[in-house]
Amino acid sequence: MLEFIKQPWHWSIAGVIIGLFVPTLLILGNKAFGISSSMRHICAAILPAKISYFKYDWKKESWNLVFVAGVIIGGWIAAHLLTNPEPVKIADNTKTYLQSIGIQEYGALVPTDLFNWDNLFTLRGFIFIVVGGFLVGFGTRYAGGCTSGHSIMGLSNLQLPSLIATICFMLGGFIVTWLVIPYL
Repeated sequence: MLEFIKQPWHWSIAGVIIGLFVPTLLILGNKAFGISSSMRHICAAILPAKISYFKYDWKKESWNLVFVAGVIIGGWIAAHLLTNPEPVKIADNTKTYLQSIGIQEYGALVPTDLFNWDNLFTLRGFIFIVVGGFLVGFGTRYAGGCTSGHSIMGLSNLQLPSLIATICFMLGGFIVTWLVIPYL
């Protein structure tokens, strides 16, 4: 059974499973799927309630913290116990393009030329890791949710702000992929 779980699965299986979360959460408790709100719940639980943004009953949303803990534990289990020793399969066209812009080495999931501790202390690494992380966090807060919240939950509920946010997420990804990464 473990070997069956370890093998590469088609992407659509994860899509169907994630897609089933939306109606399940809505039916079982009128809950919305998303990860970024959990940071607010953690801060509201830990920080004194003197900041108005954190003055709410975070305990009503504690299910979200359990969900995030499950994501972290599941990620650890997958990385340490279910890791497939085969390298990640990357399309030849993608490899050729990445090599043309100076990315030669690939780790388990990300290009190690970009994402490693030594690279963090270079200008290129700082831009990718620190500035990129800040922009993702800022965009998530500015959009009122993350990609999973808007693109999965919001679109399934036909929310116009989620459509706008998803389009902006995609445009940002395209712009960075084609206009920023090649020049860094």
